[in-house]
Amino acid sequence: MTKIIVKDTLQKKTETKPTITKITNENAIAFLKDYGNKNPETKVKISTRLGAIYVQLYTDTPLHRANFIYLVKQDYFSETFFHRVVPNFIIQGGNSDLPATNRKRYILGADYLLPAEIKHPHVYGTLSGAKEYRENPDKKSHPYEFFIFLGKPVSKRHLDGSYTVFGKVTKGMDIVEKIANLAADTGDWPLQNVYISAEIIK
Repeated sequence: MTKIIVKDTLQKKTETKPTITKITNENAIAFLKDYGNKNPETKVKISTRLGAIYVQLYTDTPLHRANFIYLVKQDYFSETFFHRVVPNFIIQGGNSDLPATNRKRYILGADYLLPAEIKHPHVYGTLSGAKEYRENPDKKSHPYEFFIFLGKPVSKRHLDGSYTVFGKVTKGMDIVEKIANLAADTGDWPLQNVYISAEIIK
């Protein structure tokens, strides 16, 4: 904890400001295990201009669950977007072209990846960790980006066994479908930004 001393004309006041631990590849597992034990929540509401999406996080993917809860509580997702939309396949969120997103990543830890926790198949409505690059032999997840799957079985063949599924949408797949079908550019980025905010439900 960092103590900040504020001088007043009449008396001295001491305020305590929490210190944020920067996550690295070296401390990620220990940090997230400890954080997960202290923060057992599994339900998150993701709000957009098109409506809300409710997700249930799996407890048997503890590092991904803890990381997602941590980012929600650190308010990371505010002012990020669903920045990739592919009809009948996925919507991907957690990034933006705003400087604030890079600043948040720098503060929280810009370079760490999440070890693979591959236990579940991709089915309609599952929540998975994205990858920074596809040729990733360790199948590690990018900590800040996720995708919701809404494709058919034939479209998931390259996903199962390569990406960690760590949750599932429990309500709001109609909103996911609306987002997936928005007009987008040739890079699958929606022509009108879909801002995200996230909050813990339970």
